[in-house]
Amino acid sequence: MKIKKAVFPVAGLGTRFLPATKAMAKEMLTVVDKPIIQYAVEEAFDAGIEQIIFVTGRGKKALEDHFDRSFELELTLEKKKKMDTLKMIQELVPRTGTIIYTRQNEPRGLGHAIWCARDIVGDEPFAVLLADDLIKSSTPVLSQMIRRFDRLRSSIAAVMEVDRDQTDKYGILDAEEIEDNVVRVKGMIEKPSPDKAPSNLAIIGRYILTPRIFDFLGQKKTGAGGEIQLTDAMEQLLEIQPVFGYKFEGTRFDCGDKAGFQMANLAFAMERPDLKERLSKFIMDMGKSVCG
Repeated sequence: MKIKKAVFPVAGLGTRFLPATKAMAKEMLTVVDKPIIQYAVEEAFDAGIEQIIFVTGRGKKALEDHFDRSFELELTLEKKKKMDTLKMIQELVPRTGTIIYTRQNEPRGLGHAIWCARDIVGDEPFAVLLADDLIKSSTPVLSQMIRRFDRLRSSIAAVMEVDRDQTDKYGILDAEEIEDNVVRVKGMIEKPSPDKAPSNLAIIGRYILTPRIFDFLGQKKTGAGGEIQLTDAMEQLLEIQPVFGYKFEGTRFDCGDKAGFQMANLAFAMERPDLKERLSKFIMDMGKSVCG
């Protein structure tokens, strides 16, 4: 079955970026000149996704407006003959019915956010993208994963190795490699301390899940942090279906972290011909200054 739907959990408060996110959705923070949520949505569309499901909360109006028409702005751009900019703005808006919004009325964790989309997803496999994980790659990561799903026909999570002292920030796998870049999951733990982590292989914010995951998310069992964790539901899913990890091609930036967010801005800006030369000089000058 083709992967046609993608769930975007975007109800988080973005407390790590206060005060910037006091009145603005964290997903609207920009990397260069584009909100991080737009990078993720473009990745989904590039992978053939036909329907975007945003699981939102309070204070997300700017996100909704970003993917809607702005007639006043379009008229102003047209009058000023800024046709290239006008075209770019218009292309942000997908056709009617492509984006659907549903609410997570209380912050009960990633697993609960995904469960909130169950009636829209229905009985078919679907993707989940966490916009905080911005991945720079020649082939969009979701496209890479869909190709694997077409063959494996079971749930897949994007994975990468992290520093051992960082395991308490991720869902960590106990897994064995079965082929190049693919591991079969034997178990998983949400945010274990380094001394209790079975490996340093961490789940990153891209998933393809079968609809059976809703059976376990619907039990609403709480885990780490008192929240309903997707990792816990996936571990239960292991009892009835295989689950795989895919070591993706690309460089991941954690845009939920201040340092990672700045690194993403720099990496993506250096790909822009209009910015690269000035930035290169600035980086060199800064390096000389820091190194004394």
